[in-house]
Amino acid sequence: MKKFLISASLIFLAGCGLFWDDPYVTVTTNPLNWVEIHYYNANRDPVRRVSVRITGSGFVESKSGTSRRVSDSFAKNINDETWEDYRTARYNVDQNHVKEIFQELVNAGLFDRDKMFTSTKEPSPGRFIAVRAAIDNKTITVPKNMFEEDPELAERLYNAILQFNKPHLGKRVIKKDKDKKDTAKDSKK
Repeated sequence: MKKFLISASLIFLAGCGLFWDDPYVTVTTNPLNWVEIHYYNANRDPVRRVSVRITGSGFVESKSGTSRRVSDSFAKNINDETWEDYRTARYNVDQNHVKEIFQELVNAGLFDRDKMFTSTKEPSPGRFIAVRAAIDNKTITVPKNMFEEDPELAERLYNAILQFNKPHLGKRVIKKDKDKKDTAKDSKK
């Protein structure tokens, strides 16, 4: 009976360990850490998409454009008019810089479940940002719009995106003026 009570109490304590888990940890330099952020700007037509994946080893992949391939690796509608609007860039970044980015996100409450899902009750201003992450044995997937769930964290996530992806303002169009000189002008679509 005594062994049973000890075993039962150990199982109970092991199951409750998650409630005592500190969401604000000191991030270590670990190549297994990663953060993936998906951003959509629905204020533009077609919708602008950006996806950034940052790994603890310093490898960063940034995808942007209006194609669904930016955020959906299994997109298959090749007849879609935005199919070709897809850009990708890969960077190797200092691991200490990546560690600072991860620490800033953790400090902003990335893993704080009590902070999550306390919606602001304000509609999104046409922007959507979602995050998935695994940092030092802590994982999270938030498919909801972080601009509505946690606006402060959403802005930090957006700033992380901006470090690796410059906004695409439109296609460059070459126009010829009356003097037949070529001038470059950004179009506003």
